[in-house]
Amino acid sequence: MSSIVLEALDQLAREKRIDRKELIEALEAAMASAGRKAYGANLNIAMHFDEHSGKFTAYQVKKVVAEVVDPDKEILLEEALEHVKEVEIDQDLEFALPPVDFGRIAAQTAKQVVVQRVREAEREKVFEDYKNRINDVLTAEVLRMDGRSVILDIGGAEAVLPPKEQVYKEEYLPSDRLKVFVTDVRRTAKGPQIVVSRTHPNLVKKLFELEVPEIAEGVVEIKGAAREAGVRTKIAVQSFDEKVDPVGACVGMKGIRVQSVVTEILGEKIDIIPWSDDPAKFITSALSPAKISRVTLYPDEKRAEVVVAEDQLSLAIGKKGQNVRLAGKLSGWKVDVRSEVQAAEEALRAAGLQLAQQEAGASEPEKDEAVGEEGKDAEAPATEE
Repeated sequence: MSSIVLEALDQLAREKRIDRKELIEALEAAMASAGRKAYGANLNIAMHFDEHSGKFTAYQVKKVVAEVVDPDKEILLEEALEHVKEVEIDQDLEFALPPVDFGRIAAQTAKQVVVQRVREAEREKVFEDYKNRINDVLTAEVLRMDGRSVILDIGGAEAVLPPKEQVYKEEYLPSDRLKVFVTDVRRTAKGPQIVVSRTHPNLVKKLFELEVPEIAEGVVEIKGAAREAGVRTKIAVQSFDEKVDPVGACVGMKGIRVQSVVTEILGEKIDIIPWSDDPAKFITSALSPAKISRVTLYPDEKRAEVVVAEDQLSLAIGKKGQNVRLAGKLSGWKVDVRSEVQAAEEALRAAGLQLAQQEAGASEPEKDEAVGEEGKDAEAPATEE
């Protein structure tokens, strides 16, 4: 029996990746629960497991007190001193109990407690393993649908892909393999819940980190990313080595690196632009592929007015305003795009309004002077009378 217990412990420790000490503590707690059924429910029972022999020893635990209220759980100080030379009030003493047959019910109880403790240990291990992987990318396999959520196998644990984190045009079928971005790891009543995303902009950043050695080495850095999942992403890159082109490093030979990322996100378009600490230059790059005529910045409002040629207007704005919207997210500025014709018309309107205001301001004194002269003429006859 003892050898069977030891073998079972070793097997559980290997299969569940749980510390052997934790399993022994769980087993002792389980056997203590079974012991209460065998020795008496009113007793405080402790079980100690010998790792070498594989045997259990049962003990009755009693608290040292000055006055006994419950003889099954308490012992007088004077009586305790007969068993132990040095003892204090409130100290717990253990007294060995004779071996007993626990029986089938007690054995089932012990088994249930062990299973529960092993499950808790597994859940805690999963939580500890994945809480440090928030903001990381994992390879997952689709297991099943749970309502509108997708349940994924991420290797030793399950993750959930909520509806809001799914790309609208993607279809998730059992056994499909895909990359996901970990956004959160939560403790729940059913165990740890690992929340992942397919829409997060950092998914694209992390995919480039996996594909581009220069990023992993710290030579190239992705300074920012703006994404409308399933349609288009813009990333800004910077190089810390003059000899390394950051855009070229991300694109790769014949576009192989960027194509790997595009394939992973199912054909989503990716614009790679050079980062600049000059806002006007950066916004100009962010609006590519449109050609920009000029950029006027209003720092107090964090707003930029961009003027383009007439034939570049629709390209700068993009389908349903997507290009200018992504450029604004990437740069952190509110970007207003106008054609040269629109800008000229607005300038003329502004100039006309300013001129009208100036003329209105200039005419006020003349009107006051005329009124004053008329007043003098009207009052003259009254003075003569």
